[in-house]
Amino acid sequence: MRADDTHLRDLMRAAQGGDGRAYGSLLTEAAPIIRRAVARRWRGPDTEDIVQEVLLSVHAVRHTYDAARPFLPWLLAIVHYRVADAARRHARRAAREAPECGFEHGLPDVAAPTAEEGPGDPQLLARALADLPEGQRRAIHLLKLEERSLKEAAAATGMSVGALKVAVHRGIKALRRKLAGGEGEE
Repeated sequence: MRADDTHLRDLMRAAQGGDGRAYGSLLTEAAPIIRRAVARRWRGPDTEDIVQEVLLSVHAVRHTYDAARPFLPWLLAIVHYRVADAARRHARRAAREAPECGFEHGLPDVAAPTAEEGPGDPQLLARALADLPEGQRRAIHLLKLEERSLKEAAAATGMSVGALKVAVHRGIKALRRKLAGGEGEE
């Protein structure tokens, strides 16, 4: 057994016996060891959170430590499990935050024309807008030209917020096709 392990084991034994100072010293001395062990296993942004979770776990399960055994393997096993928990949480979060293709999360932003593209032909745009179905034309006019909120546009048209989003999306898609010289509507 290494000297630091023996010292930590003695502190834990005293802490299990009710010595608060020994317990405070144990946590203070174990924290840098935990921090290094977590840093070797985890490259995520929440390293310090994992260190704190390990310290909380040590506190919660300190009664399970067998003072006849080395301390560091017991501590590093806790580190291993907390890092694994963090990896699972990270994977679940990444899966939930994956980009969706539906409209339930709103419409993608429409990029403004670049300086090279210029503002375009306003009369061509007006004609293309006039060719859209009434619902799409009204939705684009209220939301994009008058810059009303979805709630205000819904009240003005009697359409639901979802229906307005779909109408704007379809209208912009149709406008892009018309302005690019394409035919057909959705």
